[in-house]
Amino acid sequence: MVNGTVLIIDDNPNVLSALEILLLPEYKNVITLNDPNKLDTITSLNEVNLVLLDMNFTSSIKSGSEGLQWLVEIKKRSPLVKIIMITAYGDVELAVKAIKNGASDFILKPWNNESLLTTLKTAYFQKKANTSSAKNKSNLKAKQSIIGSSKVFQHTLNIIHKVSKLDVNVFISGEKGSGKELLAKELQHNSSRKNKPFIVTDLGALNEESIEKELFGDIDNPIGKVEKANQGILFIDNIEKLPLNLQWKLLNCLQYKKIKRADTNTETPIDIQLISVGYSDLKAAVLKGTFREDLLYQISTISIDVPPLRNRGNDIIELANYYLEEFKTKYLKNDIEFHSTAKQKMLEYNWPGNVRELKHSIERAIILNTGPYIRDEDLSLEHNTNFTAQNPITLCEMELVMIEKALSDHQGNYSAAASQLGISRQTLYNKIKKLHPND
Repeated sequence: MVNGTVLIIDDNPNVLSALEILLLPEYKNVITLNDPNKLDTITSLNEVNLVLLDMNFTSSIKSGSEGLQWLVEIKKRSPLVKIIMITAYGDVELAVKAIKNGASDFILKPWNNESLLTTLKTAYFQKKANTSSAKNKSNLKAKQSIIGSSKVFQHTLNIIHKVSKLDVNVFISGEKGSGKELLAKELQHNSSRKNKPFIVTDLGALNEESIEKELFGDIDNPIGKVEKANQGILFIDNIEKLPLNLQWKLLNCLQYKKIKRADTNTETPIDIQLISVGYSDLKAAVLKGTFREDLLYQISTISIDVPPLRNRGNDIIELANYYLEEFKTKYLKNDIEFHSTAKQKMLEYNWPGNVRELKHSIERAIILNTGPYIRDEDLSLEHNTNFTAQNPITLCEMELVMIEKALSDHQGNYSAAASQLGISRQTLYNKIKKLHPND
């Protein structure tokens, strides 16, 4: 028996009873609550080791938002407690979100008793790993944040380092998620302005009025981001979204190093270095008349094109290993490694979302994985352009038929069905979610 305390919070009395019967022989103390609003009745919450928390408590609300809210509240009251969410398989994505917000793990209804006990024991003993994990995290932060030894990426990085010694405006192009802002920060870190303001703005989600206020201020808030970046660096993402009637204002600022304050209508000296990012062809935009040619010349004294991840060869594995260590530390799963099939899959995949997609895929795989290896199917990569099948829809239908048959053979028991199919339980949930994305 473990000398620990488990708190179960669920509005279903049958669930509370079943879990209490299961856990009493395993843990010294088992406490049950049918309403999270009664948490105040637990006077020794800081002495609770594990919390089993349901995702929904109000019959009319099935979004799981209540569980997420109580997760945050419990963490505020007892930061060190380990919280395991209770959910249905259709809420797996929500459970993943809960883990990102501080939950240790999740179990699915109907649960397998052996798997549930293993999940709880793992969470209970994770506290012992906190000290070593903190050291690993410190070492991880000390590593170089710019990852990649391929020739094409090193060429780009060399240009960044050369340009950082110059006080010129830089235009960075490349696909979304390829690391343009990270390279901009690398440029800033090595520049003479590294101890000056580094102001970031993204025009992609703003309308014309908001863009003007964001960059140049208004009467109520006269200091826009252009002025905030004075003596430092202004980083503008999605610069192609800058409206024509505002392009001349930015051009005037860059050319004459001054800006007119909205509140006083007086000119104020401005000294900024501009690093901008664009996703569309600005030369084509100039020909269409949607982007000023003189502004294009002004913002792109130096132009740098960031290579997409699919063209960076073994950088994919270098980055994958970096994020593997980061998320192993974050989620206290120190024994997980990449299987050779996962590495091969990552090298073959075309990564339309680039580094951002790679990072997300690895984080998700680590959260859902319970075995020692991350395999190719655990990465949930769906658009491999190097794989050509005559009829991929038929393959999906065949996979769905096999899954449904296995579940039927075992009366809905996911662990048994996964065993029959030769995959892990989490892989089965991943496949169900992929085949039924709207469930």
